[in-house]
Amino acid sequence: MTAALTHLGAQGEANMVDVGDKAETTRTAVAEGFVSMRLETLEMILAGDAKKGDVLGTARIAGIMAAKKAHELIPLCHPLLLTKVSVDIEPDQSLPGLKVTALARVTGKTGVEMEALTAASVACLTIYDMAKAVDRAMVISGIRLVEKTGGKSGDYKAGS
Repeated sequence: MTAALTHLGAQGEANMVDVGDKAETTRTAVAEGFVSMRLETLEMILAGDAKKGDVLGTARIAGIMAAKKAHELIPLCHPLLLTKVSVDIEPDQSLPGLKVTALARVTGKTGVEMEALTAASVACLTIYDMAKAVDRAMVISGIRLVEKTGGKSGDYKAGS
């Protein structure tokens, strides 16, 4: 790996990257995460029978809200004027559990990977929170960047 860490100053101190001279481009990032659970828990969530309410709808909104606050949670993130955030949640019987996919988009001077990753993470955490009363053994895993487009560093796709 030849790339330098951009968030470190000359003496190794934490440093917020100056993006002032960068070109504004459309940048998109997609992240994913998984929540494994007992089959009965998945069935309860899909049936809408969780005592705390609509697990999928609440997790979707929580993920969107989290993307908008990534800069407040991660110390060196720039605040961004996001143009699109979406969180999709679908059952994955092979886990069994739920797959969360988050997309973030901006037209700006820096990428949106952290916003997409934050959205996926918080959506997974919300699923756990809303179903923990019936299944504390749920496991959150596989939080990762799936792809990104735009910006100076170019495009990225996991596994390619």
